[in-house]
Amino acid sequence: MNLFRSEEHIEKWLDRREPGATISVTRLSELAHAWWDTRVSAEWRPRTRDENQAILDRLGLTGEFWRLA
Repeated sequence: MNLFRSEEHIEKWLDRREPGATISVTRLSELAHAWWDTRVSAEWRPRTRDENQAILDRLGLTGEFWRLA
């Protein structure tokens, strides 16, 4: 993961490389909270792949990059 200050900074860093996916820090924070919010609960249990995919879909993280295998 790399953090950048702007789209222009991303383009300069990429040069001729193809990006995997880019999201804002705000969206990253939303993903982190959604993904990890239950981990400290005494009732925690691992999520299924479908439950994890639902988190990504709910946050609008769709497309091939975000599709879990």
